[in-house]
Amino acid sequence: MAKKTVLVSGGAGFIGSHVTVELISAGHDVVVADNMSNCDMTCFEGVKKITGREDLPFIKMDFCNAAEVDKLFSEYPIDAVIHFAAFKAVGESVEEPVKYYKNNLISFLNVLETASKRGCNVLFSSSATVYGEPDKLPVTEESPRQPATSPYGNTKQICEDILSDTVKATGGKIKGIALRYFNPIGAHPSALIGELPRGVPNNLVPFITQTAIGKRECLSIFGNDYPTPDGTCQRDYIDIVDLAKAHVFAVTRMIDGKMKKDYEIFNVGTGRPVSVLELVNAFEKVNGLKLNYRFAPRRAGDVTAIWADPTLANEEMGWKAERTVEETLASAWAWEKHLAGK
Repeated sequence: MAKKTVLVSGGAGFIGSHVTVELISAGHDVVVADNMSNCDMTCFEGVKKITGREDLPFIKMDFCNAAEVDKLFSEYPIDAVIHFAAFKAVGESVEEPVKYYKNNLISFLNVLETASKRGCNVLFSSSATVYGEPDKLPVTEESPRQPATSPYGNTKQICEDILSDTVKATGGKIKGIALRYFNPIGAHPSALIGELPRGVPNNLVPFITQTAIGKRECLSIFGNDYPTPDGTCQRDYIDIVDLAKAHVFAVTRMIDGKMKKDYEIFNVGTGRPVSVLELVNAFEKVNGLKLNYRFAPRRAGDVTAIWADPTLANEEMGWKAERTVEETLASAWAWEKHLAGK
């Protein structure tokens, strides 16, 4: 594998920072760019410590600004771009759809337009939300995309279509991969980077850890009357480092010309359903803690149950999720304690 330069848009955030670490570990040069709307420099500084790359390029910029995107691509010899720069809260997207459509679509259109001109391959950060409320579980890449249950989910579907159409229009000049993530959780084993939401967390695990550390008084579990074994939603929780490594496999696949088609889709999950209540109980057991939690009404946009069939990613990319839920929840707690200086 030749050493290449990879742009990570939204690279200062939770997933982007972990992907940056794994790309550098695999021998790539990385350029990180972020508008810092939903993060601070904590994780970027953590990435530099983990990798020893004090010279890691960082550009604060807005991907909704086409001129800034064009300038970035002209200043660095970018071979591939991994696009994370998007708003990502399901509940907020239901309340503020225009904000989500405007940011998530325009930023991606700008990246794709510039990448197309420069013959640069694109890896898109998609989501299991494109499957909506699935008819059959587990979902494969051939499972039909259902009508999105949130504007956030709809932006992922639209961006997948835009990428597919753009790749087709270039006649193979650029190639694209969409990775459909399930539920990334946890933190790097070093406890130097992890999930760091601004304000009240929208995701379950940071709310669990913030409740455990005393930042939050009580954890709300939204809905306990779903048609699942314990009444709470079921998800496919994947360790953030496992997820990050999938991006290295995908980028390598593009760069090395191993793709079967110019546009490919892969599920990135474990294939194991875990309910919200099971996850809470596992966190308590692994870390020897008792959480204050209560059941609350269902939340708009949440699906009952979804988990992956990751066979295609396992067989085609050679990637497989390796870390256990217990290891992941221990890392999430170590990160929360690190933030609190404990």
